[in-house]
Amino acid sequence: MSIDEIRNLEILDITYNFLTGSVPASLYNMSALTYLGMATNNLVGELPHNIGYTLPSIQTLIMQGNQFQGQIPTSLANTTNLQVINLRNNAFHGIVPSFGILPSLVDLNLGKNQLEAGDWSFLSSLTNCTQLVNLRLDANILQGVLPSVVAGLSKSIEVLLLRSNKISGTIPHEIEHLTGLKLLYMERNLLTGNLPESIGNLPNLFVLSLSQNKFSGQIPLSVGNLSQLSELYLQENSLSGPIPEALGDCKKLHILNLSCNSFNGSIPKELFTLSDLSEGLDLSHNQLSGEIPMEIGELINLGPLNISYNQLSGQIPSTLGQCVQLESLHMEGNRLHGRIPQSFVNLRGITVMDLSQNNLTGEIPEFLKLFKSMKLLNLSFNNLEGSVPADGIFQNGSNVFIQGNKKLCASTPLLQLPLCNAETSKQHTSNILKIVGFTALFLVLVSCFGVIIWKKRKKVTQAAHPSFEELQKFTYADLLKATNGFSLDNLVGSGKYGSVYKGRIESEVHEVAIKVFKLDQLGATKSFLDECEALRNTRHRNLVRVITVCSTSDPTGNEFKALVLEYKVNGDLESWLYPTFHEHH
Repeated sequence: MSIDEIRNLEILDITYNFLTGSVPASLYNMSALTYLGMATNNLVGELPHNIGYTLPSIQTLIMQGNQFQGQIPTSLANTTNLQVINLRNNAFHGIVPSFGILPSLVDLNLGKNQLEAGDWSFLSSLTNCTQLVNLRLDANILQGVLPSVVAGLSKSIEVLLLRSNKISGTIPHEIEHLTGLKLLYMERNLLTGNLPESIGNLPNLFVLSLSQNKFSGQIPLSVGNLSQLSELYLQENSLSGPIPEALGDCKKLHILNLSCNSFNGSIPKELFTLSDLSEGLDLSHNQLSGEIPMEIGELINLGPLNISYNQLSGQIPSTLGQCVQLESLHMEGNRLHGRIPQSFVNLRGITVMDLSQNNLTGEIPEFLKLFKSMKLLNLSFNNLEGSVPADGIFQNGSNVFIQGNKKLCASTPLLQLPLCNAETSKQHTSNILKIVGFTALFLVLVSCFGVIIWKKRKKVTQAAHPSFEELQKFTYADLLKATNGFSLDNLVGSGKYGSVYKGRIESEVHEVAIKVFKLDQLGATKSFLDECEALRNTRHRNLVRVITVCSTSDPTGNEFKALVLEYKVNGDLESWLYPTFHEHH
């Protein structure tokens, strides 16, 4: 093909050709070119600043999905025949140019770049583009307050994408002027205030996505006027109040997401009359209360259902088993009680079922093991009891969660529960132990009664002669002080195995006799033990009272043993039985 032929080309489409590198300058000098498609390659570089003059006939410019950078040339506004500008998914930066002098502009797609709004004058200029149908500015860094001039765009506009731009402010009441609007995406911004009542005056609205903003207040009742609405996304805002019954008038809704707000009150049964609701109903993470309406069974085409983390009470409606198209069911984190409905046997196509963190009782239904599509079953933290089914999904412990049900048991150790046979054996053993226990208790009571009588009789004797456990405790230092250092003046007698000193102990009214054993003498230790044993087993009113014993070490580390007895001033027994002639009788 000659250069002249190339220059006279009207259509050039090199989309999806895996091209790399920069675009030859000659490509931007094809004056007859009306269609240029270079989408989805790996082309780099900047667009020529004079591209609007070198491509004067261009009507469609599609350069989506490359790596072009730099600013969008303002000269593009001079190509008065331009109908489609698609520069989506590149790395363009700078302020969005004003294209208001392009009378034929139908589609402007600048999404997924790094463009800024500046003073938003570009948006004001676009109000002159009376044929504009699609405006996609999503995933840039427009920022700033959304101007009310957005409501002055062409009434023929059908698609408005402003999501993920950090836009603040409110949705202007004048939005109702965009009567041709079908798709309105403004999620993931910083928008605040109430949803305008006028939003219900967009008769052709098909998708309304306002999620992940900071909207507050209630959903306007006018939303029920959106008869063509198929998708409504209001999740992750600060909306409150009851869910309006008027939503039941949006008969074409396929998906409804109101999760992560502060809605309260009961779930309106009108929601469950939306028979076209198939792609999802998500009311999770709100403050909804009351019982789940029985009309929920009318959602016969619904796939995902999520009403988790609310304050719902009552039993799970048996009519839920009529929703045979259910793919996932999330009801966790509520106050539901009663049994898992037998009607769930009809939900054979379900892949995820989470009923955890409720107050469900009864046994786990056997039919759950027959659900071949089930990938996750969470029944944890309820009050379920009995044996866990052994087959199907229950054979895979990583897909089943049943902890927190204290009365469950299993036939295999895979689920980390007590074995049912062991439980039965424990119960049988428990019954036997109870019988034995009651018998033993009776015998113990009889024995205790006898012991009490015996102890009462012995108490008087023990009071007169305390046991060793009741004896006072003295240290070596106490006895040393009591005898003035075991002074000879205190010595009253001496024998083979010990010496006897008189002494004064503070706790005793009268003097005491302290017998210190000579442990260096062979047999002295045995003598000490024999005397202790004899005194422990001997009780008589004519024998001196044993005050205490002392078995310790002296300061040098030598073993020390002594008896502390009641002191009698009239000598020992031997001197009275075998007196010498000079002793006084």
